Amino acid sequence: MAPTPADAPPGMNRSFLVLQTIATPFFSRLGVALLERGHRVSKVAFCGGDLAFWQATPSLAYRGTAEEWPAALARLMAEREVTDLILFGDQRPLHKAALPVAEARGARVHVFEEAYLRPGWIGLERSGTNSASPLPRDPAEIRARAAGLPPVEFRDVPASFLLRASWDVAYSFWSGWMARSFPHYRSHRLWSPWREYAGWALRGLKRPLRRRASVALTRALRAGPPYWLLPLQLEGDFQLRAHSPYRGMREAIAEVFASFARHARPEERLAVKGHPLDNGVIGWGRVVAEEAARHGIAGRVFYLPEAVYGRLLEAAQGVVTVNSTAGLHAVGAGKPVKTLGEAVYDMPGLTFQGSLDAFWRAAGPPDLALFDAFRRVLAAEAMVRGGYFHPAAIEEAVRNALPRLLAP
Repeated sequence: MAPTPADAPPGMNRSFLVLQTIATPFFSRLGVALLERGHRVSKVAFCGGDLAFWQATPSLAYRGTAEEWPAALARLMAEREVTDLILFGDQRPLHKAALPVAEARGARVHVFEEAYLRPGWIGLERSGTNSASPLPRDPAEIRARAAGLPPVEFRDVPASFLLRASWDVAYSFWSGWMARSFPHYRSHRLWSPWREYAGWALRGLKRPLRRRASVALTRALRAGPPYWLLPLQLEGDFQLRAHSPYRGMREAIAEVFASFARHARPEERLAVKGHPLDNGVIGWGRVVAEEAARHGIAGRVFYLPEAVYGRLLEAAQGVVTVNSTAGLHAVGAGKPVKTLGEAVYDMPGLTFQGSLDAFWRAAGPPDLALFDAFRRVLAAEAMVRGGYFHPAAIEEAVRNALPRLLAP
């Protein structure tokens, strides 16, 4: 890497370095806002998509290998006198390698993510998320930190799936178009974007029929014997890949089905809900059917690829999840929840602390007063209001993120 001279005059009290983000103008707009407030801002580009979505300052193209990256970053941070690192997600390989470099320099690390609670929020934490989050796991400390914090208000912010999809396609196009300029870059995604887009297209064609079937099955489940709920998580999500004991969602499904077959009451059923942003590459309906048959519970397990989560949750006995934010929503709805991976909300009073086998018969409701305190702490320390995928939501997110970034 050959850094250019600083783009802003000396004397400014903070120097921000932005690493990899996602396909949204949010981070470029945030960079402009920081410049307008008198701070220095630099951006490292690892691929053509990074270049395309950053206009705040000239990008610094990194064309070296992953092995060379930590030393190159250390030099860059020294040359730019970097005080703050901004990135999206702390588990991407290039970001994981950057964290000890920032720590050695004493630089603040600001990790953006999707929010733990939605709608209307984005995630922003110091140093890490999920199991690496600095949020306390002790209920007494949660209650103490929540004292005096305002209630949390949820409201929709503008969001456009069409914009989100078109920005993602643009990011992938420029990454492919400029691949020769970044010969060592390897994406953190499990599949090529074009394979994912093909999966999305096929899912879109099937959606109307699958939605009608899911609505009918939801109605039948709610009218019948008791059922539990297992919401699927995205196969490529680092919540699953880095913060759980599973290599993939199928392993988690197999463990839940085995436990349900042995320990749930014979009349109880299990509803498996598809993720709303699943790319369609894996046929989860087939996986669920195969695992249910293998564990002898084919007649008690139901897969709903396009169901409305709230409708299923209302009548469910409780929720089993790896570490999805769907579990936190279930806690807020007063439902028993068992987490199988590392979750920021997994603590006494919010989730079931016994084994999965015991959960089916011994689960009890969460402490909603503790949940309210936890939600207030989340809003104050781990989330900011706004969104990534609409101009108005982006402006709101930038406005609300700035005080958090610039706090002492």
